[in-house]
Amino acid sequence: MNVLVTGCKGQLGNELYKIITEKKSELGEIPQCFHDCKLTCIDVEDLDITDLEAVQAYTRTLRPEVVINCAAYTNVNGCESDRDAAFRVNALGPRNLAVACEETGAKLVHVSTDYVFPGDGTEPYVEWDLCGPQSVYGRTKYLGEQYVRDFCSRYFIVRTAWLYGYVGNNFVKTMRRLGTEKGAVKVVSDQVGTPTNAADLAHHLLKLAATCEYGVYHCTGNGPACSWYEFTKKIMEYSGISAAVTPCTTEEYPTPAKRPAYSVLDNCMLRVTVGDEMRDWQEALKCYIEKIDEK
Repeated sequence: MNVLVTGCKGQLGNELYKIITEKKSELGEIPQCFHDCKLTCIDVEDLDITDLEAVQAYTRTLRPEVVINCAAYTNVNGCESDRDAAFRVNALGPRNLAVACEETGAKLVHVSTDYVFPGDGTEPYVEWDLCGPQSVYGRTKYLGEQYVRDFCSRYFIVRTAWLYGYVGNNFVKTMRRLGTEKGAVKVVSDQVGTPTNAADLAHHLLKLAATCEYGVYHCTGNGPACSWYEFTKKIMEYSGISAAVTPCTTEEYPTPAKRPAYSVLDNCMLRVTVGDEMRDWQEALKCYIEKIDEK
């Protein structure tokens, strides 16, 4: 198996490298076909995925059988002020990879987001629900999904939400730092979702890529939905940090980009195809905090 991972320096790309090289994840052994694969992990300095000719030349030389696209412009507020950059990375990048994968016969695993939905729901979004992104980030990611569908016949579009991993910055690390430094944090309580451990997501991306179960998937932590406030309370509890956590509303904490009020995704397609082994988000969070505290 010849595997190419883009966006390898991010939380998810780093986790994919780790579990492929170790042949196992926190959930167990990864599919056998990846045990002795030829793995190439790249980031923007290695290949600009917004350059179609460069992407085609690269894949023609490498001839990957699986491409996992973790590259994205994820600065949600930054997307509002730099729409062209967001469009290039989140829409044209996936289009270029889709064109190249179709040309070489590769499978494309493309990671997307809960932001493709309007965020005004009251029940978990399933894969067939109508999209309606409300921010530049969400719109460009949704267009990226459409391009993948249009230009590649062997695709897995995998939407996730509230992702955190072991490298770089994320919400969990930020709350732990603020709680330790300031002894108190104020967090919005009217935005609801399900946190996702990058280790769990990476494991399922490989489970999918080992099959021909093409289509659109949701892949987030299981268990009861929570607000960012409730998530933070658990972060402090599991970290042993006695910081005061105070709820606030989205109106009290305005941002340039509109955040979805309801980001709960239903992992329906996983359940009925390769199986949903995503951990309860509280279990996954506790494991994550134990591991980063060991380091």
